Amino acid sequence: MSSISIRKISITKLSADAVVNAANSSLLQGGGVCGYIFSDAGEEQMRSACNSIGHCDVGSAVITPGFNLPAKYVIHAVGPQYIDGSHNEPKLLYSAYKQSLLLAMENGIHSIGFPLISAGIFGYPVEKAWRKAIQACRDFIGHNPDYDIDIIFAVLDDKIKAIGEGTLKVTT
Repeated sequence: MSSISIRKISITKLSADAVVNAANSSLLQGGGVCGYIFSDAGEEQMRSACNSIGHCDVGSAVITPGFNLPAKYVIHAVGPQYIDGSHNEPKLLYSAYKQSLLLAMENGIHSIGFPLISAGIFGYPVEKAWRKAIQACRDFIGHNPDYDIDIIFAVLDDKIKAIGEGTLKVTT
């Protein structure tokens, strides 16, 4: 049976089939979650794998090996930079989660760790980001009832975790 949970853990320490990198469209090593994933996976290997892909559109996702991470794969999802919410940001954020989950299913991944995509340096308001993330994950589970997947949100901040847990309860 599929599930959605939120844990206080570094995404690079999460034991899952795949973890999701909050990537930029050029797939270059960035700051925040992206920087830690590159660093812990092995910068040279991850940079080489991402360079061979080259680009990923906002709202889409690509997959690489996890290299030195506990996860076998890294799914690089590109969320939108938040402007004001009226520039397709909700649709693009939803799509980044949806495309990540579709890639997971295509690759036989049954456990996946997500950061809260776009809520860091891309400026997406945390409450709005949680609503879109949980909606996309619930919709995926609802549309794929025969595919079991454990979705784990890995966060480090207690306040962000509490907002996510509240959103998860309210939207149940």
